Amino acid sequence: MPTNQELLELEAHRGEVADLDLARMVRRAADGDPSAWRGLVDKYSRLIWSITKDYKLVESDAADVFQITWMRLLEHINRIDRPDRVASWLATTTRNECVRYLTARKRLVVAHEDVLLDHLAEPGADVDEGLLAQERAEGVRAAMELLPWRWRRLMELLMSDPPVSYAEISDELGLPIGSIGPTRSRCLARLRTLLEAS
Repeated sequence: MPTNQELLELEAHRGEVADLDLARMVRRAADGDPSAWRGLVDKYSRLIWSITKDYKLVESDAADVFQITWMRLLEHINRIDRPDRVASWLATTTRNECVRYLTARKRLVVAHEDVLLDHLAEPGADVDEGLLAQERAEGVRAAMELLPWRWRRLMELLMSDPPVSYAEISDELGLPIGSIGPTRSRCLARLRTLLEAS
């Protein structure tokens, strides 16, 4: 029967082997090996999802953070100094992305009520706000018509009332759930470009 010291040495050796295997997997993924990427995703997806739950992100934001975290790893995998610590890198990146999403959602302008009330109803406005809103809406509709059908349909589903879940969108459009958020971002960027050009 092995002694406690031998058991500790055996456990330490197993940890070293696991670290070597992980470092090897990260290096293979950096070289573009799809099975290594699948292995990393299988191994660490639950970690990323659990962090997004800790930050209480809505489903769509959590899916965006999940996708962006893997994109960040893809962009930086060749620069990771300690491949055996990729779990820490992923956890830190996920937390940073969660904070970025929460910060973007909570951008508020704080002002005193009396300041708001002083400028709320200034007499003599020559421009009809309803007419301007209608023109903007027509511009957006025209720009939407210039988008590819799949992007147009994605935007319609995302803006529908009641909201459509990412799972339903994925089924209808054949998009992976993790790519819906980044595709939405590309759609919005293209719409902005089209609207600025018009």
